[in-house]
Amino acid sequence: MEDLAREGKRLRRSFGWLAALGVLLVIGGIVGLIYTWAATLTSMLLFGWLLLIGGVVGLLHAIASRGTGSFWLAAVVAALNIAAGVVVIRHPEGSAEALTMFAALLFLTGGLFRLVGSVVVRGPQFGWTLLQGAFGLLLGLLVLFDWPDSSRYVLGVFFSLALLFDGLGLIAMGVGGRRIVSMVTPTAPTTKASAGDQE
Repeated sequence: MEDLAREGKRLRRSFGWLAALGVLLVIGGIVGLIYTWAATLTSMLLFGWLLLIGGVVGLLHAIASRGTGSFWLAAVVAALNIAAGVVVIRHPEGSAEALTMFAALLFLTGGLFRLVGSVVVRGPQFGWTLLQGAFGLLLGLLVLFDWPDSSRYVLGVFFSLALLFDGLGLIAMGVGGRRIVSMVTPTAPTTKASAGDQE
């Protein structure tokens, strides 16, 4: 019973750290929603470093597997990732403009396909699919018409919302996990009381 209580205490501490990380992410998301341009630059720099580090790791892996048939393909992909990472890190503002344009085109094409598909198929989710298509099309048009000014806040808003919702999910997991562990794990006083009852 003491080992079980000790393990429960360790699990509660782990879930507590998980909830604390969620609180930090929520705070970061709220700050990012207030300072969207800083959040946009931060997201671009993180994206650039991820590309760069991934490219270096891919290049090392390609060098280690030289002599195989996939060496040149892996080396070219790694070199492209390194080059893209360097460009994004050196020019985060221009990269944000390019990615915002790409996001607007994705919204437009995705919304258009959903609209046409919902009208042609008319399945059981017709209304929901039509609403999704209209929303995607409208969002793409709004971002596109305000481009390049929209690049100062669009990516930052998406990045901050991702932080916010991930943080809320971690808080829910942490609090719920601690509650479940507390319900199924005996505490030290309960163990002593049960030992007294047995005497």
